[in-house]
Amino acid sequence: MWRGLVLLLSILLAGCVQLPLTPEDIQARKFESVPGKAVIYLVRDSPDFSSVGTPIWFGDKIRITTYPGTYFRWEVPAGAHTISGANADTGIITVDAQSGRIYFVQQRVAPMGRDVGSSRFEHASEANGRAAVLRAVLLTTP
Repeated sequence: MWRGLVLLLSILLAGCVQLPLTPEDIQARKFESVPGKAVIYLVRDSPDFSSVGTPIWFGDKIRITTYPGTYFRWEVPAGAHTISGANADTGIITVDAQSGRIYFVQQRVAPMGRDVGSSRFEHASEANGRAAVLRAVLLTTP
């Protein structure tokens, strides 16, 4: 009986073990500005209103998919940068970025259908943005 209980407890605790961070994730969590560029973090908390992967556009050239508990980090030139939902997702936000500054955008996704989500983007404070990034895992663009 004790063996079964110990085995069950071990299995449950193993599910809580976090994988080691990648070198890119460790670097991104330093929250360093970049001379001559702005840094934009997009973070999607976990749990979220939807568990589906949600495709979005960063500008009109980079398409990525977010998941609950993930974030992206972009180094961009100063200017206006748009993050928007793809396909039927009509969520949109523009970040007016200045060189040397760091911006945080929070994404929340509500289910629209079986495999489709609808994004709501909002600017996050530095404190809230950093905390959300620290709870998430970095995804990289292809």
